[in-house]
Amino acid sequence: MRRAILASLALVAVTWGCAPPSVTVADQTSNGPSVAKHGMVVSAHVLASRVGMEVLKSGGNAVDAAVATGLALAVVHPAAGNIGGGGFMIVRWKDGTTTSFDFREKAPAGAHERMYLDANGRYVDDLNHEGYLSVGVPGTIAGFDLALRRFGTRAWSEVTEPAVRLAAEGFPLSWSMASDFKALTADWKRYPASAKVFLKPDGSNYQMGETWKQPDLAETLRRIMTDGRDGFYQGTTARLLAVDMRANGGLVSEADLNEYEAVERVPIRGTYRDHEIVSMPPPSSGGTALIEMLNILEGYDLQALGHNSAEYLHLVTESMRRAFADRAAHMGDPDANSQLPIARLTSKTYAEHVRAGIDRARAGDIPVSAVESASESDQTTHYSVVDAEGNAVVVTYTLEYGYGSRIVADGLGFLLNNEMGDFNPVPGRTDSLGFIGTKANRVAPGKRMLSSMTPTIIMKDGQPWALIGSPGGRTIINTVLQVTLNLVDHRMSLIDAVAAKRVHHQWQPNVLRIERFGVSRDTEELLRAKGHRVSFGGTQGRVHGILVDPATRLRWGVADPRDPDGGAVGY
Repeated sequence: MRRAILASLALVAVTWGCAPPSVTVADQTSNGPSVAKHGMVVSAHVLASRVGMEVLKSGGNAVDAAVATGLALAVVHPAAGNIGGGGFMIVRWKDGTTTSFDFREKAPAGAHERMYLDANGRYVDDLNHEGYLSVGVPGTIAGFDLALRRFGTRAWSEVTEPAVRLAAEGFPLSWSMASDFKALTADWKRYPASAKVFLKPDGSNYQMGETWKQPDLAETLRRIMTDGRDGFYQGTTARLLAVDMRANGGLVSEADLNEYEAVERVPIRGTYRDHEIVSMPPPSSGGTALIEMLNILEGYDLQALGHNSAEYLHLVTESMRRAFADRAAHMGDPDANSQLPIARLTSKTYAEHVRAGIDRARAGDIPVSAVESASESDQTTHYSVVDAEGNAVVVTYTLEYGYGSRIVADGLGFLLNNEMGDFNPVPGRTDSLGFIGTKANRVAPGKRMLSSMTPTIIMKDGQPWALIGSPGGRTIINTVLQVTLNLVDHRMSLIDAVAAKRVHHQWQPNVLRIERFGVSRDTEELLRAKGHRVSFGGTQGRVHGILVDPATRLRWGVADPRDPDGGAVGY
């Protein structure tokens, strides 16, 4: 049945000239495994994956397709797809060139480290996540522009056109999107420009299957299609955004927008059991923490312990505990912190030292006092692209919360991020509730906030083998870790590696979170006997990955079954 569905879906393609309303809700489900000889795109929405695939089929490369997919996600996946947020991209080119692009949002020039405290120095609950003061300077379009200039073969007009069509002509809402829109009705009604986009003119909710159009977003995208980067950071878009911010007490100005620059950075690299790991450097903590944990776990025979056994999960949890304590103590924007100890944290020698402190019989305890005395949302999105030449691109980008600040820029049609919430909001406050107050990630003008996004390429025999990443706030790092262990140690297929149940520990609060039905009752009791505080929750992460078979060079794509709208599309 699954193969028959996938075969029928393969016949449906979003091309430049077709009208998106002809796509049905049923066409928007394709998160089973897909296999292709040439190119593969896997993202959080099958319509965006198809846009990227059409770019590949027309002769574009992986970066061209990645940009087109990202722009399409800004239309069809507003929970996290964006032009009003930021993120990271890693590129591995066929000639061996490997690089990363940092287009993380920045604090506006008017920001300062006490901006979320009241006159008495007390934290104003969620001020860093709600309202216009939570908005950072967006970076997505600048990042896409830098990637296109370095590697692209297609003009902005070509990679933007499909997104313009989807926004202008609309597409039928899936059940999950219609449900989201309804659940956030109160938020939309707080902001007239948001209500204009997400509610009908009479204030009622859109229903599943109804065509949703976004004319203001289409006009904003048309300016990008015509003028590229300048169509966003200058001119009408920048002016309207700055006017809206000033009118509502926000800080992002036209100068902030005009001065924003994406940065090309050297990726974080490590090795794990004869595989090379390529991941994101600071201001993402993801690559550093991932490699630190893999280095620790390399000293154990994890395959022999068995997947998600109590002993296995104990060791994985202890590596998480230590890496997240290091993250809290040391990580931040590298441009604002000259002494980030990345080389030490990712070294095999440091891993040996950490491993020696792990008790295989008891859960560890790293007190808050061990780290100088903020939470992240789980609504991000990741996508992966491989083209016919073997070029590989992974992108993780975000608005912070699901649907960001829930504020639509007046007259522009896109959601604003609330990424200022990823800074440490209270200087000096680090506690068991999960607040981190260390200096490296405090608010400062022009500074990039710390992230957990972990777009990752796993290399095998010198070639891209697995492309993975996930949303999930701080859980992102641990999700990518476990999929890597599933592939390498447990030798799972990609679909099994992605579908397998996951766990999360982030040092503080001191709780081991396990996906519902993730372990047996016996395993739970064994973990508790070792001293772990265990809790069970919903799903963790949404991995949209590609595996390139070394023997056949076939591209296997999998959209996480936890994601109802995700799609893997190849040719």
